[in-house]
Amino acid sequence: MEKIAREEGEGDSLFFNRDISWLSFNERILEEAADDEVPLLERLKFLAIYSSNLDEFYRVRMPVLQALQKISKDGSPGLSNSAARIIAKQQDKFGRILTGSVVPGLKDKRIHFLYNESFPDFLNKPAVEYFLTRVLAFLHPVELKKDMTDFFPENNKLYLLVLIEKEGTEKQYILNIPSDHLPRFYSIKGEDGVLIAFLDDIVRRNLHWLFKNSIVRGCFSFKITRDAELDIADEYEGDQLELISRLIQKRDKGLATRFLYQPGIPEALLELIRKAFNLKEIAMMAGGVYHNLKDLMGFPASDPLLSDEKWPAINYNPFGYERTVFDFIADRDVVFHPPYHSYTGILRFFNEASTNRQVKEIYITLYRIASDSLLASALINAARNGKKVKVVLELKARFDEANNIKWGKKMKEAGVELIYSPASLKVHAKIALVKREVNGRTQYSGLLATGNFNENTAAIYTDHVLMTSHPGILREIELLFIFLSRKEAPPATALINFHYLLVAQFNLRNRFTELIDREIAFARAGKDASIIIKMNNLEEKSLIGKLYEASQAGVMVQLIIRSICRLIPGVGGMSENITVRRIVGRYLEHGRVFIFNNGGETEVYMGSADWMNRNIYRRIEVCFPVLDSKIKQEMIEIVRLQLLDNVKAVEISEGLENVRVKRSVPEIRSQQAIYTLLNHE
Repeated sequence: MEKIAREEGEGDSLFFNRDISWLSFNERILEEAADDEVPLLERLKFLAIYSSNLDEFYRVRMPVLQALQKISKDGSPGLSNSAARIIAKQQDKFGRILTGSVVPGLKDKRIHFLYNESFPDFLNKPAVEYFLTRVLAFLHPVELKKDMTDFFPENNKLYLLVLIEKEGTEKQYILNIPSDHLPRFYSIKGEDGVLIAFLDDIVRRNLHWLFKNSIVRGCFSFKITRDAELDIADEYEGDQLELISRLIQKRDKGLATRFLYQPGIPEALLELIRKAFNLKEIAMMAGGVYHNLKDLMGFPASDPLLSDEKWPAINYNPFGYERTVFDFIADRDVVFHPPYHSYTGILRFFNEASTNRQVKEIYITLYRIASDSLLASALINAARNGKKVKVVLELKARFDEANNIKWGKKMKEAGVELIYSPASLKVHAKIALVKREVNGRTQYSGLLATGNFNENTAAIYTDHVLMTSHPGILREIELLFIFLSRKEAPPATALINFHYLLVAQFNLRNRFTELIDREIAFARAGKDASIIIKMNNLEEKSLIGKLYEASQAGVMVQLIIRSICRLIPGVGGMSENITVRRIVGRYLEHGRVFIFNNGGETEVYMGSADWMNRNIYRRIEVCFPVLDSKIKQEMIEIVRLQLLDNVKAVEISEGLENVRVKRSVPEIRSQQAIYTLLNHE
């Protein structure tokens, strides 16, 4: 990893650079794709994940780096160029993995993926038939000119630059690849197995149907990636749902951040394209023949021997069928661990709430809603059944705005009261509250989670969902919903006396600081002191500084950080007592867990908050204590298995390299071990 991994400037040598750290995480994804022990079709999926991640980096982070470059004092290219160099190396590795290992491996298994190969003779006729009957209807050639007022290349859409000669005259055309209407891959059974071709190649081989009586002198693929930011005014008095609906329609016409093209385009044509599409400010990057390889996620081949062993979701049903969910959790807390556990228990909670006559009110925060959400349908049903339903709906959840808007309109029509966050603040908390009237008294039941209330992502994201009737916790959740109903950002003097909950904008950062300080005090008193934290991202400098201070006091700090980690571990005199590991497996590690030794009286927290600037300073986040002793021990054991992983874990070095944990006997794959643990409860 480049020297730029550590930021320059006063004090910044104490921290890895945020974006270079993220690129090292995407490198870890590539390593999984390169692993011969990973089944071939799963390796394709990791390549798709890498490609999808990189597209998002260019949409979200590269605009920031380019803006910083513009305002830099010396005008030097700086970080954006360093990131581009790292990405170029990774993409070279990507190509070697795909063409040098995965494609040949698939061919050995009778899956012939035609990657930059000519078509075998028997494929020609069906490919032409497919082109004429399915593809041709979606093609729109546009002549390339200096002034392209009649054409705008959309974000991450696939195009071909076609060079034509007709009657001695040369022209250039831009031709769309209609992968937004048709599958990216075409498959057909042959004598030697399955053949799979790119839609792109079917178009390339049939250009003569579009350009009659012409000679095709060249054909090159390209795509443009555009800035994904939505410009939302801090003060907006109108309907926020309608405002964001309009803004997302403009998103794919944002400023370009990358022009990715197939090598070989003549320099004069590159310059013409640059001027025609106003690409002067962006990175012109030569890539491969094919782009949008995130589409490999939909690769049309299936073989159990080339895929991961199936782990059916555990049908965990602690409630039985004699009592309601609410009566059951009135007696004891319950925790679910999707995707190991089926999501049916969470759906049952909301389904019962929607029809139970004792239930009078339902409150919930929704950040990313499933496209076909049964949970959202239950909330709509509850409103239609006369219950008071309040939904704090985050319309600014990046790339999920349109789906959230769709459900927002449905809920609004059904009588659900929608609450939106201010423009400068996102509500990222994962909480729900149900109020019942039982024998003339109000009883509370609630959910607190580390991940979104989304049954689709719950199949691949590891999270934890706590159901509780603890009166103190639920009273504080009610206070937070009352505050959110005011639809305003919390003022600096906002005071809600949270005792159980840790809430960003109120007490979250200060409370975590106090918990670290307590471990420091134990260490300085010569007592055992330790901190274990599992998060997606670690960025915020003051909390990292506290972890450094803890290390220097002798506190043992073990971190499991999936993605961005700005803390530099293993540095003498600064962080020698801190280790950082990443785990990449079949599921995306997503749960946030915080374990403090507390002099032997261990405290465990879970919640929605990573330690990032955005989470700490620009979001409403909720972390919560695990008070049930059995659940606490279960959470400690789950994290312990992750710290023992010696197959899928890497440790982050002082130089930001992903260093494989040394294998030993027994071999421990933490996700498999956790599945086994929960399946035998």
